[in-house]
Amino acid sequence: MSQRRKPNNARARLERYSRAVLAQHRVCVVNLDPSNRQGLVDWMTTKNIRHGRQVADAVCDIAHPWVIYIGAFCVDQSGRRYIKSIEIAPQGIYRSDSLSGVIEEHYRTLLDTCNPQHLIGSGWIANPSGVSLDEEQADRIFSACGAWHQNEEAA
Repeated sequence: MSQRRKPNNARARLERYSRAVLAQHRVCVVNLDPSNRQGLVDWMTTKNIRHGRQVADAVCDIAHPWVIYIGAFCVDQSGRRYIKSIEIAPQGIYRSDSLSGVIEEHYRTLLDTCNPQHLIGSGWIANPSGVSLDEEQADRIFSACGAWHQNEEAA
């Protein structure tokens, strides 16, 4: 009795390949407000990723187990920087376009808890590989993307 091979499943193969590309490049999506900058960054080295079609399709077209780190950048009266932040991990796997509601809800909640006189900007890091970031890693990513200098560039 011979065993039958599984039929070729192109979609499953594409999903495996896309997840491997994102894991290899350690891709995360970073968004900063009020400068409205968004980009792809290697979360380990904090370097920008040249997002070709391959990486962009892997982030946008495939569902992933996302972990989202949301931060508000503040400076107190004495000039000390601090970040108020939360990390959320929605249950299940989602495409990137279905995350906006989840991000917006937590984003507004976090900003409402900040002192408006201290607030200089805000942003989020969305990691499609499901890896949780600690405060130090998130701060390095935000700093490399220019989160603390957004108002200087606008002036």
